[in-house]
Amino acid sequence: MPTDFRSGSVFPRRGRDSIEGFLWIARLFDKARAARDETIFDYIYPCPMDRAVMDRWGISERVFNAAIENAHTDEEIVAWLRARVPQKNRDEANRWLLEEKIGNLEKQDTEEGVVPA
Repeated sequence: MPTDFRSGSVFPRRGRDSIEGFLWIARLFDKARAARDETIFDYIYPCPMDRAVMDRWGISERVFNAAIENAHTDEEIVAWLRARVPQKNRDEANRWLLEEKIGNLEKQDTEEGVVPA
């Protein structure tokens, strides 16, 4: 999992990448760890999208930051989320991303050189 974005050629994972049904978590996890490790380069954590997704999950930035100190893998952070986030909150966050913020996801893909399949 990439967490050093200082080269400008390595990026956080895509916001639309799903891990066990959670969109945005891969990107959020990468950026949060990079911010913690001071390797975030010109990314912003938490950005407005990060905050909006966490709000929809019902998780605060402070609580999420505490979790990443103990969750070192995707499996650990998703297990932590599953224990705290009701499926309806997860689904609402996913819907918001895919319906209301699809333009943001597409812009990220373009800026980071992702070629649509």
